[in-house]
Amino acid sequence: MNEPQPRDGSLTLGAAVVAAALCIAFGANAVAIKICLAEFGALTLAATRFALAALIITLWALATGKRLRLKRGQLKQLTLLSAGFALQIGLFYVGLSNTTASRGTLIANLQPFLVLVLAHFFVPGDRITVRKAVGITLGFVGVASLFVHDEGISDAVRTGDLIVLGAVVCWGGTAVYIKRIIHGFEPFQIAAYPMYFAAPLLLAAALIWERPMIGELNLTVIGALAYQVLVTASFGFVLWNTIQQRYGVVALYSYVFLIPISGVALGGILLDEPVATFGMLGALALIVVGILVVNLRRRV
Repeated sequence: MNEPQPRDGSLTLGAAVVAAALCIAFGANAVAIKICLAEFGALTLAATRFALAALIITLWALATGKRLRLKRGQLKQLTLLSAGFALQIGLFYVGLSNTTASRGTLIANLQPFLVLVLAHFFVPGDRITVRKAVGITLGFVGVASLFVHDEGISDAVRTGDLIVLGAVVCWGGTAVYIKRIIHGFEPFQIAAYPMYFAAPLLLAAALIWERPMIGELNLTVIGALAYQVLVTASFGFVLWNTIQQRYGVVALYSYVFLIPISGVALGGILLDEPVATFGMLGALALIVVGILVVNLRRRV
């Protein structure tokens, strides 16, 4: 039996609400990470988050009768994906431990533009149009402006920004690879199996390089960890992959402009980060407009 192919059409109302809520939740994730980093080592936090998320997804899959067993050839694909995922996550958490949640969120939102560029070369039929090229340019200029207008930014924050940028490059590569292989997998498999491989690697790295690994936990930190595990790393990721598989990336990515808005706004509100600066607001505007331009559709 042939696998159903997704159609790059409009989302239903319910799917649109879920996609918008997920994007807002993903934007808030960097804030939750920063809260936890007050008491967790970066690699320890990443390992803990994804180990717990993998456990939850696995229990849910078993309870709902999902297929855990892989088909022939899929283990090799997932091993490659997992290596990129582990590197991406490790870099992102280490980078975010040095920079702010709002800056990290904006840099992370270079990922959709990188995906468009890489997909042009590696995904058949996914070509860069003039409209996409304009959006991509706006996105790259927006992120670049963070590095140009960085008065008062410490060297540690600049280093964190560059490490997050390295994570985003890895993320773009893994996202394109997922686009190539996703139709042969159950959505939860794409979510869970990279975590199975990455969590032990991240924990091993934490055991080598981080002292202390965990400090004093409180309800705020535990709540922020629960948010990362339940909302973004497990069920949120499964829902995202499910919508992507069912409706296609064009419909889904029409909502990702909410991620930078959510991340920057919540970084300012919850963490009191300096977001009302020319560099931050200019970068946010360019990135949001770039995302909207990329996903703009002609109406006949």
